[in-house]
Parts: sequence; structure tokens; C-alpha cells
Amino acid sequence: MYSPLVSTPERLIESTRELLWERGYVGTSPKAILERSGAGQGSMYHHFKGGKPDLALAAIRRTAAELRATAEAVLDGPGTPYDRIEAYLRRERDVLRGCPVGRLTMDPDVIASAELRAPVDETLDAIRERLAGIVEEGKEQGQFGPELDGEEIAATILATVQGGYVLARASGSPAAFDTGVRGLLSLLSPR
Repeated sequence: MYSPLVSTPERLIESTRELLWERGYVGTSPKAILERSGAGQGSMYHHFKGGKPDLALAAIRRTAAELRATAEAVLDGPGTPYDRIEAYLRRERDVLRGCPVGRLTMDPDVIASAELRAPVDETLDAIRERLAGIVEEGKEQGQFGPELDGEEIAATILATVQGGYVLARASGSPAAFDTGVRGLLSLLSPR
């Protein structure tokens, strides 16, 4: 599955990222990680002294950093505040797989661990803060009404995205996600 040029720690992290997205923390066994990565029996403990928890933390941190960078690239892109929010909501996603970070919030083992939960919480907070800033920027430019609260709208945007994933997965169709996005955008439509 991986090129021989990819280091063992890299294969372990990437395999763990994939498995966490697919199966959650409990379903991501050391055996499954080793099988997916093609790494040898003692590799996990050689590279990640704490075993699965340390490897999971490295994987979650990378997933969170990747999601944050993707969101920031769109939110810091060209266009008006509305255009940037629209670009964020409409960016290409694997809707039926769900959000790799958002799904971790439904994993009781991740939520029970302050260390595993921290990168998830920090990423969602950073995206929410950036969205709130964009809404405030739009208010200053007269694009959004002065009655809008940036923090509330940012929370609504994140809730629409995360809830859209859940509805799409439940129905087996991305249509529910797209409908939620269209509805939110119509509510935010500039004056």
C-alpha cells in the first residue's frame, strides 16, 4: 500500500489516521495499524514508546493540522467575506465519509482523554474564530447586517457543516449536506 520510500513512522501515522476516520479509536487496533501500514511487529512501540495512545495522538494532531490548513487556505482566500464563507461551505469534501476531525468528537475514548481531545478542540476553535472574524469584517463593510453576532454565526456555520455530514451519512446521499449549505447561504446572503 505504501511506497518503500515512505518511512515506517510515516506509514504508521497515515495508517492510524485512516483507521481512526473509518473505525474510531477502539476499532483501531494495533494489529490493524500494523497490517495497514505494512510495518513490522515491534515498529509501533519502537517509534511510539507509549504505543497506540502516542501514535493516535500523532495521527490526530496531523489530521487536525491538515483540516485547519485546508479551512484557512479557503477562508484567507480572495473575495468578499460572503465569498470566502461560501467557498468554505462549498469546498470539495468527501461528505459521505464525514469530517475526520468532527467524527473524533463522537468517539468516547477520544473525548475522555484531554490529550487526544485537545487537537480536535483547538482546531474547531480556530476555525470558529476565523469565521467569526470574517463575519465581523463583513459587518464592517456593510455586507452583513449589524445585528449579526460573529461568534453565533461562526458556530452556526460549523454546526451546519458538521450536522450536514451527519445527515448525509444517515441518508447515504450528499444532498442533505448540500441543502443545509444552500439554506445557510441564503440566510447570510448580502443585503
